Amino acid sequence: MTRDTTMDTGAADDRLTLRMFISQLRPLALPIAFQQFVLVLSNACDVFMLASADQNALSAVSLAAQFQFVFDLFLLAFTIGASTLIAQYWGRGDAGAVGRVISFVMGYTVVLSVMFVLLAAAIPMMLMRVTTNDPLLIDLGAQYLSAGAPAFLLIGISQINLCLFKNTGRASTGTLISVAGVFVHIMASAMFIFGLLGLPRLGVMGAAISTLISRGVECAWSMIVATSDARRRRAMPSVHWRYMRQPDHALMRDYWRYTLPVLGNEIAWGGGFATYTIILGHLGSAAVAANSVANIVKDLLVCFTAGLGSGGGILVGGMMGAGMLDRARKAGGWLVRSAFVAGVAIGVVILAIRPLVLHWSQLDARANAYLSPMLIVCAYYVIGKAVNSTTVGGLFPAGGDARFGLICDVVTIWLIVVPLGLCAAFVWHWPVMAVYVLLSADEFIKMPAVFAHYRTYRWLNNVTHDEPQ
Repeated sequence: MTRDTTMDTGAADDRLTLRMFISQLRPLALPIAFQQFVLVLSNACDVFMLASADQNALSAVSLAAQFQFVFDLFLLAFTIGASTLIAQYWGRGDAGAVGRVISFVMGYTVVLSVMFVLLAAAIPMMLMRVTTNDPLLIDLGAQYLSAGAPAFLLIGISQINLCLFKNTGRASTGTLISVAGVFVHIMASAMFIFGLLGLPRLGVMGAAISTLISRGVECAWSMIVATSDARRRRAMPSVHWRYMRQPDHALMRDYWRYTLPVLGNEIAWGGGFATYTIILGHLGSAAVAANSVANIVKDLLVCFTAGLGSGGGILVGGMMGAGMLDRARKAGGWLVRSAFVAGVAIGVVILAIRPLVLHWSQLDARANAYLSPMLIVCAYYVIGKAVNSTTVGGLFPAGGDARFGLICDVVTIWLIVVPLGLCAAFVWHWPVMAVYVLLSADEFIKMPAVFAHYRTYRWLNNVTHDEPQ
């Protein structure tokens, strides 16, 4: 395996200008950002529909979604590990290696998805008791989990296909599929939650049914596109059963070498984030509802930086796979500066729209009293989030460097923020907003270490094999 970190100084790299960088990044980052935006928009519609129907339903679904959040962490690690190899091999021009990688990753994902389907269907009450001690929220959340259990398998298959699309020059195709799924989800949610067009008013169950329908559309469409593209263009990689049964062991070892640290990082970060939600969940349904709305607003606006991180990682990874390390280094610098500027701009937007969010949130007076300062905290939080997600979640894994993120999140979240948050909530009995501020400090705590690691350029690696096997 080639792990060359020597800077190449060919004339081709000297021709990389900011305009060229933007023109190459735009077709990757914008579709991915828009895809993330419509996915969050779908969740936002659920939040506001459920808040209109019943605030307890909103709180229950928000807590039940923590189980799906754990699934998403595993799935994200699988796709980041796949993207590390696919982007570099695609940049190198080796479509065969890409096909072998995506095939065994799909196999792992199906196994993972089935496990979550069985857990959600078999023990939903037990899963809900982990997140709250409110009997009503436990009952409503268990209904949502059991009814929507099959969605885990549909999500797993479609997300691996979308990962393949965005890493092989088809990011706009993935965006189109996601947009269609979101449109179906919003329409189905309105019909089943509120009982439109003569349908029964199902509330929480309606949200679960709409998720099943929309995820089914995404899964079917992504499979059709992947299969038809492979048939029409022989050089276009796709999932093959033969490579699932007989995987390329060299590529599989590489995959787990880069995926396991990412998985550890996602579990450390996601477990901490879920713990934050659980802490707030034990401080009352008003705090949970306000936090749900604040997260939706924040997530809707940080989608652009998600596009920067993911699209930038694909772009820079392709450069590294092609051996253009000096060009990758220059592009990485522009990417980090763009993320900081974007974070500041998003924070200003959150402050500007805060009065509108408070007016439209449809929360009760107590929850709205929490929501107002939460949005102010979010305005500052997104600056650190933008930079860290672009580096730790984009640039570093693109070069096979995921261990730093794991160490950084374990120290920041589990040795500092979570212990202090637990003490603040249950030992010192701080007010809700003081606890929330403390739980939102993690991104800024780790920023100095992230910048220092970025400047070492240890993430700048070509991880492809000299002889694909």
